[in-house]
Order: sequence, then structure tokens, then C-alpha cells
Amino acid sequence: MKKALLFFVSIAIVVLVQAQDPHFSQFFASPLTLNPAFTGKFDGSWRLAANHRDQWPSIPKAYVTTSASIDFGILKSKIPAGDVFGIGISGLSDQSANAALKLNYGSLSLSYHKSLDADGYNTIGAGFQATYSSAFLDQSKLLFEQQLTQNGFDPSIPSGETITNNGHQNYVDFNAGLLYSGSSNGSNNYYLGFSIYHINKPSLSFIDKTWNLASRMTVHGGGSFPVSDNLSVFTSAIYQMQNKASELVLGGALSALVNGDETNPTSVYIGSWLRLNDAIIPYVGLEINGFRIGASYDINTSGLKAATASRGGSEFSLIYIHRPTEVKGIPCPRF
Repeated sequence: MKKALLFFVSIAIVVLVQAQDPHFSQFFASPLTLNPAFTGKFDGSWRLAANHRDQWPSIPKAYVTTSASIDFGILKSKIPAGDVFGIGISGLSDQSANAALKLNYGSLSLSYHKSLDADGYNTIGAGFQATYSSAFLDQSKLLFEQQLTQNGFDPSIPSGETITNNGHQNYVDFNAGLLYSGSSNGSNNYYLGFSIYHINKPSLSFIDKTWNLASRMTVHGGGSFPVSDNLSVFTSAIYQMQNKASELVLGGALSALVNGDETNPTSVYIGSWLRLNDAIIPYVGLEINGFRIGASYDINTSGLKAATASRGGSEFSLIYIHRPTEVKGIPCPRF
């Protein structure tokens, strides 16, 4: 069964490589892969984020994705109070079908957020991101329809596919986004954003030159809302569409402040998200000394659960925000 599933994954890589980007269930914890406009938009001096996802563990390394980013504000003394000018650097590595397909991305992001009021509680901003990408397809690790015989798979049978450029491709990509962030009282926060990735639709095909990477359009939103002195609710949702693939994920988590210190909180998070018609995603998190660690697990609920034994994938996230003692405490999207 595992080899058959790997066969179908292999075919999908070659035939549908233009379909859907790597993605995270904890999309809210990977700001620069969600929307370039998030660059620099946080309460602190600099932010580090890292994510790791292992999808469908019942298939040997079907999809393994790792990302990391750092972003910070610049020219703070040169721009109006309440405005944010952000810059960020990020990288992502994605491996599919037991590393048969390897994708590596390196990105540079810029954003500017304009304050809409004197307190800086409400802002609107735009971001831009340039990405250099490298792709490698190892044909020796793929299984094709022609190699399926009555006695099983026979890799010695020619696949009939010709891989161009020895499986290597490099391309430049451009992404952009908009983000509104607001607060009604300085304690809560809500935000709404839109982003588009692969604006230039770069060519990415290993068997001919006619396919281009389809643009990915995303609408997302969320917020954090105190419900008592020690409890807050964090919610987020995302709808994204690329080529003929789309997904809707929504949910939230309850945060409990356990040390009573809002300046340097120690908090525990428990919640769940739902990917419509695909998976339930329980989530737990811990925030301490500026670090927030999150863990989630996709419980597959779609028709694929028979093959995956309902094992969708494990995911871990880490965000660290460095906050100097003189930080103003403007409400910003929190992840």
C-alpha cells in the first residue's frame, strides 16, 4: 500500500507540479509565507519564526516542509510615529516523495504600514517579496505507470518520460500583499489581509516548457480578544486558491496567562482548527520569555483516511519576538 501511494505521489509531482504550493496548518505561525505585508508588523524589535511539517507519515517522507524567517523594523526615527517600515529574510525547503522533488526558496521582503490614528492602533500596510527558487527532481526515485507489472513495480523498465535540464530548474518569483490591523481599545486586535504569490507565474516544468506556476491568492483574518484578566481567545481563518486547488481553514485557541505578567507573559494555548472536508487540527502552545512554541497534528477526515490511517501530519512552530523594555505595546497581530 505504501509503495502504491508513493507511486501516485510520484505521478502527481511530474504531472501536477504547477498545482499547489507547500503550506502549513499553522499558517498563523508562518507570517512571511502567508503575506509579505506581515513583514515587520509585530510588537518588538525583531522576530524569528521557524516551522516544520511532516505530512502523511504513513507514506515515507511524502511531504516534509521546513521554513525560517527573521524580520524587523527599520528607519524608526525617520518615519512618522505609529508607522512601520519592515524588512525580512526568509527561506523554505520542501521535499516530496521521499526527497524525489526538492524545492528551496530564499526571499527578501519589504513592507510599510501607515498609522490611521494618533495612537497607532489602526494601520494599513502593503508588502512586497522577491524570491529566488531552486528545484530538483530526482527521476531515479520516481515510480511510473509503465513500471507497474503483474509482479509489482519494476524500476528497470524505462519510464517513457524525459526530464529536462537533468531535473534542475531555477527561477525568480514575486509576491505581494495588503494588511489591515486594528484595535478598539488597545487590548484586543483584529486583522484582515490579502496576498498573491507567483505574480509573474514563473515557468516550472520538468517534462516540457509549457507549464507555469499558477498564482496563489489568499484571504486571511483573525484576532485576539481578552475575555478575562487571565484568559484570551485567539482566532484565525484562511481561504486560499491556486490553479484548481483551494482550501478553507478556520479555528482558534484559548490562551491562559499563568504568571500574571502581561509584559513578559507565560501562557498556555489549547485549541483546534478545521480544514474543511480534509482534517481536524488540534493545537497546543506554550509562550514563555518571548518564545511561543506550537504543536499540531492533522487528523485526516477525507476519503484519503483509509490509506493514511487518518494520519494527516505533525507540525511544529517557533516564534521568538525580542521586546526591549521601552517597547510601546501597540496592538499587533499575534501568532
